[in-house]
Amino acid sequence: MMQIQAIRTIAKAQGISTHKLDKPALIRAIQRQEGNFDCFGSAANGFCDQGLCLWRKDCLPPNLSGK
Repeated sequence: MMQIQAIRTIAKAQGISTHKLDKPALIRAIQRQEGNFDCFGSAANGFCDQGLCLWRKDCLPPNLSGK
């Protein structure tokens, strides 16, 4: 799992203000900035079709993140 400080570094490198944003909000902001769906933490019933997503291990429960 990625630590919040590493996520803040990624966000700042993309010009995203990290002030008062928690981990899920930061990741969603990064996803939007990259032109991707801002879907972090929203997988219905643990289903996600974004197999190459950088955030997959943080987003899905451990028993589902490898699928």
